[in-house]
Amino acid sequence: MSIVITGASGHLGRLIVDQLLAAGAPPEQIVATGRDAGKLADLARNRVTVRRADFADPGTLDEAFAGADTMVLVSTTTVNERFDNARNAIDAAHRAGVSRIVYTSILNASTAQMTLADAHRRTEEFLRDSGSPFVILRNGWYLENYTDQLPMISQYHALLGSAHDGRVSAAGRRDLAAAAAAVLTQDGHLGATYELGGTPFTLTELAATFSDVLGTHIAYRDMSVADYTATLTGAGLPPEMAAAVADADAGLARGELFTESDDLVRLIGRPALTAREAVRNAAAVQASR
Repeated sequence: MSIVITGASGHLGRLIVDQLLAAGAPPEQIVATGRDAGKLADLARNRVTVRRADFADPGTLDEAFAGADTMVLVSTTTVNERFDNARNAIDAAHRAGVSRIVYTSILNASTAQMTLADAHRRTEEFLRDSGSPFVILRNGWYLENYTDQLPMISQYHALLGSAHDGRVSAAGRRDLAAAAAAVLTQDGHLGATYELGGTPFTLTELAATFSDVLGTHIAYRDMSVADYTATLTGAGLPPEMAAAVADADAGLARGELFTESDDLVRLIGRPALTAREAVRNAAAVQASR
């Protein structure tokens, strides 16, 4: 059985490869793909098959997916191109005779109104209509979306957002990758849609966690979506991504990034990383630099 993973040069895709290897999957049965295969050279040295795959060039997908039994479709970061990219990948997998597609979607994709959910919802529908056997992993908001802000949070003593008092069931990328590896290495998951989230919190509670861990007061500063978008753009985020992130906070306020599901814990077989643990880990890394 061979497993092809798209976006293996990105954070989540690479972690899925790592988790498969940790679970004992033979490296020769893993195909790691990305637009720049050079970024995967270390995997090639460890006997993982490396191939170039560019969603905008279907010919590269046919070559990348050849002979694969399973494809893990990791959604791309380009919001406006995400559905077209996914459709190209699903079509190519069908041409290659791939017998199972595992897609990384977003929490509550079928009901969420946020901009980021639209392409995921359309991709899920296209995947179901394609006739290919599938598993859908609806990943929650990444804890890293917050901990990666640690240098700025520390500098300005503030966590910014437009989430009001909404609760977010954020999870660490490594746990989400472990859930994907479990689905890929175990039987009984075909046709399932999993809502994957960690222990929920509000951004006010998260700011208090930052305060406790850092030993200094961190305030949550709630803003309008427009002001938050402008702030993110001013901080250097591309306008399209800034708008999507601020819009996601509006969805968070509506409960669209919250779940009561225990799917994540059941799949990985252990407690998921908590926000406090994630902040502690990030603070330790920052202190070591």
